[in-house]
Amino acid sequence: MNISDPLGDMLTRIRNAQMRGMSKVVTPSSKLRMRVLEVLMEEGFIRGYAEVEKDGHKNIEIELKYYEGQPVISEIKRVSKPGRRVYSSVSDIPLVRNGLGISILSTSKGVMSDNAARSENVGGEVLCRVF
Repeated sequence: MNISDPLGDMLTRIRNAQMRGMSKVVTPSSKLRMRVLEVLMEEGFIRGYAEVEKDGHKNIEIELKYYEGQPVISEIKRVSKPGRRVYSSVSDIPLVRNGLGISILSTSKGVMSDNAARSENVGGEVLCRVF
């Protein structure tokens, strides 16, 4: 199956799995998805992830995180889409819910959270917003 927005597909799978109360979700593997998941894990939004191989295809198994029965991620939204890319300079990186959430950016120094991008003094493409 050809997917035009692989990152958006992964975010939708996470959102759908949390609505169903699932503990794990599987998505096809890619470097960008792994880097975004690394940021989500560092910021405490997911428990972890692992790359698994099934029938010759590499997949990522994501362990979702819950607190008192509610998902830790209450909102995960794609910002930059294939039809409309959104870029931000370091001075214009938006705060998500007054700093309670994060934006994930693809910068020249790699994929990182908005706080890391501010400390590295780099801007880039705003991939998604998580709260």
